[in-house]
Amino acid sequence: MHGRSCRCLLAVLILTLAPALLQGQSGRVDSASEFAVHRLPEVSQPSAPNELRHHLPITPPGTIGFPLIARAAGAIFSGTVISIARHPATPGQTVEAVAITFHVENAIRGATPGEDLTISQWIGLWSGGQRYRVGERVLLFLYPPSKLGLTSCVAGGMGRFTINPWGRVLLSAQHLSAFRTDPVLGGKSRIRVSDFALAVRRAVRRSECDQKR
Repeated sequence: MHGRSCRCLLAVLILTLAPALLQGQSGRVDSASEFAVHRLPEVSQPSAPNELRHHLPITPPGTIGFPLIARAAGAIFSGTVISIARHPATPGQTVEAVAITFHVENAIRGATPGEDLTISQWIGLWSGGQRYRVGERVLLFLYPPSKLGLTSCVAGGMGRFTINPWGRVLLSAQHLSAFRTDPVLGGKSRIRVSDFALAVRRAVRRSECDQKR
Protein backbone atom coordinates (compact mmCIF):
# COMPACT_ATOMS: atom_id res chain seq x y z
CA MET A 1 0.00 0.00 0.00
CA HIS A 2 2.81 2.33 0.91
CA GLY A 3 4.71 1.49 -2.34
CA ARG A 4 1.59 2.15 -4.45
CA SER A 5 1.20 5.65 -2.90
CA CYS A 6 4.86 6.54 -3.68
CA ARG A 7 4.42 5.53 -7.31
CA CYS A 8 1.30 7.69 -7.60
CA LEU A 9 3.09 10.70 -6.12
CA LEU A 10 6.05 10.21 -8.53
CA ALA A 11 3.71 10.11 -11.52
CA VAL A 12 2.02 13.35 -10.41
CA LEU A 13 5.39 15.08 -10.05
CA ILE A 14 6.51 14.01 -13.54
CA LEU A 15 3.30 15.28 -15.11
CA THR A 16 3.65 18.58 -13.25
CA LEU A 17 7.35 19.22 -14.07
CA ALA A 18 7.47 17.99 -17.67
CA PRO A 19 6.05 21.21 -19.31
CA ALA A 20 8.50 23.37 -17.34
CA LEU A 21 11.47 21.21 -18.37
CA LEU A 22 10.43 21.29 -22.01
CA GLN A 23 9.99 25.06 -21.90
CA GLY A 24 13.48 25.50 -20.41
CA GLN A 25 15.05 23.40 -23.19
CA SER A 26 13.15 25.36 -25.81
CA GLY A 27 14.46 28.62 -24.34
CA ARG A 28 18.06 27.43 -24.57
CA VAL A 29 17.72 26.40 -28.21
CA ASP A 30 16.13 29.73 -29.16
CA SER A 31 18.88 31.62 -27.38
CA ALA A 32 21.62 29.68 -29.19
CA SER A 33 19.86 30.21 -32.50
CA GLU A 34 19.66 33.95 -31.87
CA PHE A 35 23.40 34.07 -31.03
CA ALA A 36 24.23 32.29 -34.29
CA VAL A 37 22.22 34.81 -36.32
CA HIS A 38 23.89 37.88 -34.76
CA ARG A 39 27.52 36.71 -34.79
CA LEU A 40 29.89 39.21 -36.41
CA PRO A 41 31.34 38.06 -39.74
CA GLU A 42 35.06 37.35 -39.91
CA VAL A 43 37.10 40.13 -41.52
CA SER A 44 40.18 39.17 -43.52
CA GLN A 45 43.20 41.42 -44.01
CA PRO A 46 43.43 42.98 -47.49
CA SER A 47 46.19 41.60 -49.68
CA ALA A 48 48.49 43.76 -51.77
CA PRO A 49 47.85 44.04 -55.51
CA ASN A 50 50.20 41.92 -57.60
CA GLU A 51 52.04 45.02 -58.84
CA LEU A 52 53.05 45.83 -55.26
CA ARG A 53 54.42 42.45 -54.26
CA HIS A 54 58.21 42.41 -54.11
CA HIS A 55 60.04 39.15 -53.64
CA LEU A 56 63.59 38.25 -52.76
CA PRO A 57 65.08 35.25 -54.59
CA ILE A 58 63.86 31.96 -53.12
CA THR A 59 66.22 30.87 -50.34
CA PRO A 60 66.07 28.33 -47.51
CA PRO A 61 64.69 29.67 -44.20
CA GLY A 62 67.24 31.59 -42.15
CA THR A 63 69.63 32.29 -45.05
CA ILE A 64 68.51 35.83 -45.91
CA GLY A 65 71.83 37.62 -45.56
CA PHE A 66 73.22 41.07 -46.16
CA PRO A 67 74.37 40.41 -49.78
CA LEU A 68 70.87 39.30 -50.78
CA ILE A 69 69.24 42.40 -49.30
CA ALA A 70 71.82 44.75 -50.83
CA ARG A 71 71.40 43.16 -54.27
CA ALA A 72 67.58 43.46 -54.17
CA ALA A 73 67.61 47.18 -53.33
CA GLY A 74 67.13 49.85 -56.00
CA ALA A 75 67.95 52.65 -53.55
CA ILE A 76 70.03 52.69 -50.37
CA PHE A 77 70.41 55.91 -48.40
CA SER A 78 70.17 57.50 -44.99
CA GLY A 79 68.14 60.61 -44.30
CA THR A 80 65.56 62.46 -42.24
CA VAL A 81 61.79 62.31 -42.83
CA ILE A 82 60.65 65.88 -43.60
CA SER A 83 57.05 65.37 -44.76
CA ILE A 84 54.29 62.77 -45.03
CA ALA A 85 51.17 63.10 -47.21
CA ARG A 86 48.32 60.74 -47.97
CA HIS A 87 47.39 60.36 -51.64
CA PRO A 88 43.91 58.92 -52.35
CA ALA A 89 43.31 56.65 -55.32
CA THR A 90 42.63 58.47 -58.62
CA PRO A 91 41.88 57.37 -62.20
CA GLY A 92 45.60 57.53 -62.90
CA GLN A 93 46.62 55.96 -59.59
CA THR A 94 44.45 52.95 -58.85
CA VAL A 95 45.54 52.44 -55.22
CA GLU A 96 45.76 54.75 -52.24
CA ALA A 97 49.30 55.60 -51.20
CA VAL A 98 51.37 57.57 -48.73
CA ALA A 99 54.10 59.90 -50.00
CA ILE A 100 57.11 60.17 -47.66
CA THR A 101 59.81 62.76 -48.35
CA PHE A 102 63.34 62.34 -46.99
CA HIS A 103 66.22 64.79 -46.92
CA VAL A 104 69.04 62.52 -48.06
CA GLU A 105 72.18 62.77 -45.93
CA ASN A 106 74.23 59.81 -47.15
CA ALA A 107 73.58 58.17 -50.51
CA ILE A 108 74.87 54.67 -51.19
CA ARG A 109 72.75 53.79 -54.24
CA GLY A 110 69.94 55.39 -56.24
CA ALA A 111 69.95 58.75 -54.44
CA THR A 112 71.93 62.00 -54.27
CA PRO A 113 73.30 63.55 -51.06
CA GLY A 114 71.42 66.72 -50.13
CA GLU A 115 68.35 66.05 -52.28
CA ASP A 116 64.77 65.79 -51.03
CA LEU A 117 63.65 62.35 -52.18
CA THR A 118 59.97 61.38 -52.18
CA ILE A 119 58.82 57.76 -52.25
CA SER A 120 55.29 56.37 -52.53
CA GLN A 121 54.18 53.50 -50.32
CA TRP A 122 50.96 51.51 -50.58
CA ILE A 123 48.52 52.54 -47.83
CA GLY A 124 48.11 48.90 -46.80
CA LEU A 125 51.74 48.73 -45.67
CA TRP A 126 51.30 51.91 -43.66
CA SER A 127 48.18 50.48 -42.00
CA GLY A 128 50.11 47.26 -41.33
CA GLY A 129 52.73 49.09 -39.27
CA GLN A 130 55.40 50.18 -41.77
CA ARG A 131 55.17 53.83 -40.78
CA TYR A 132 57.39 56.89 -40.50
CA ARG A 133 57.23 60.11 -38.52
CA VAL A 134 58.51 63.57 -39.37
CA GLY A 135 61.97 64.12 -37.90
CA GLU A 136 62.83 60.42 -37.83
CA ARG A 137 66.30 59.47 -39.11
CA VAL A 138 66.57 56.17 -40.95
CA LEU A 139 68.74 54.20 -43.33
CA LEU A 140 66.70 52.36 -45.94
CA PHE A 141 67.07 49.62 -48.51
CA LEU A 142 64.18 50.18 -50.94
CA TYR A 143 62.95 47.96 -53.75
CA PRO A 144 62.96 49.50 -57.26
CA PRO A 145 59.59 51.22 -57.85
CA SER A 146 56.79 49.00 -59.16
CA LYS A 147 54.74 49.71 -62.29
CA LEU A 148 52.54 51.90 -60.11
CA GLY A 149 55.53 53.86 -58.84
CA LEU A 150 55.32 52.33 -55.37
CA THR A 151 58.13 50.94 -53.24
CA SER A 152 58.79 49.49 -49.81
CA CYS A 153 61.69 48.34 -47.63
CA VAL A 154 63.48 45.22 -48.81
CA ALA A 155 62.28 42.22 -46.78
CA GLY A 156 60.16 44.46 -44.55
CA GLY A 157 61.96 45.32 -41.31
CA MET A 158 65.23 43.84 -42.58
CA GLY A 159 65.66 46.74 -45.00
CA ARG A 160 65.10 49.49 -42.44
CA PHE A 161 67.55 50.79 -39.81
CA THR A 162 67.23 53.53 -37.22
CA ILE A 163 69.92 56.21 -36.90
CA ASN A 164 70.50 57.56 -33.40
CA PRO A 165 71.19 61.25 -32.52
CA TRP A 166 74.95 60.61 -32.77
CA GLY A 167 74.67 59.42 -36.37
CA ARG A 168 75.15 55.72 -35.68
CA VAL A 169 73.17 53.06 -37.53
CA LEU A 170 71.40 50.80 -35.02
CA LEU A 171 70.97 47.09 -35.71
CA SER A 172 67.96 45.30 -34.24
CA ALA A 173 68.06 41.80 -32.79
CA GLN A 174 66.72 40.55 -36.13
CA HIS A 175 69.57 42.28 -37.98
CA LEU A 176 72.19 40.93 -35.56
CA SER A 177 70.94 37.39 -36.09
CA ALA A 178 70.82 37.65 -39.89
CA PHE A 179 74.13 39.48 -40.35
CA ARG A 180 76.21 37.75 -37.68
CA THR A 181 78.65 36.33 -40.26
CA ASP A 182 79.18 39.62 -42.10
CA PRO A 183 82.85 40.73 -41.75
CA VAL A 184 81.86 44.36 -41.06
CA LEU A 185 78.44 44.17 -39.37
CA GLY A 186 78.77 40.87 -37.51
CA GLY A 187 78.17 41.25 -33.77
CA LYS A 188 77.77 45.05 -33.83
CA SER A 189 74.60 46.68 -32.52
CA ARG A 190 75.61 50.15 -33.80
CA ILE A 191 77.95 51.29 -36.53
CA ARG A 192 78.99 54.48 -38.32
CA VAL A 193 77.24 55.22 -41.62
CA SER A 194 80.59 55.22 -43.45
CA ASP A 195 81.37 51.72 -42.15
CA PHE A 196 77.86 50.60 -43.03
CA ALA A 197 78.35 51.85 -46.60
CA LEU A 198 81.57 49.83 -46.75
CA ALA A 199 79.65 46.74 -45.66
CA VAL A 200 77.10 47.34 -48.44
CA ARG A 201 79.81 47.60 -51.11
CA ARG A 202 81.49 44.43 -49.88
CA ALA A 203 78.17 42.62 -49.80
CA VAL A 204 77.36 43.66 -53.37
CA ARG A 205 80.76 42.50 -54.62
CA ARG A 206 80.34 39.17 -52.82
CA SER A 207 76.86 38.75 -54.30
CA GLU A 208 78.17 39.48 -57.82
CA CYS A 209 80.94 36.93 -57.37
CA ASP A 210 78.43 34.31 -56.22
CA GLN A 211 76.29 34.98 -59.29
CA LYS A 212 79.24 34.42 -61.65
CA ARG A 213 80.05 31.03 -60.18
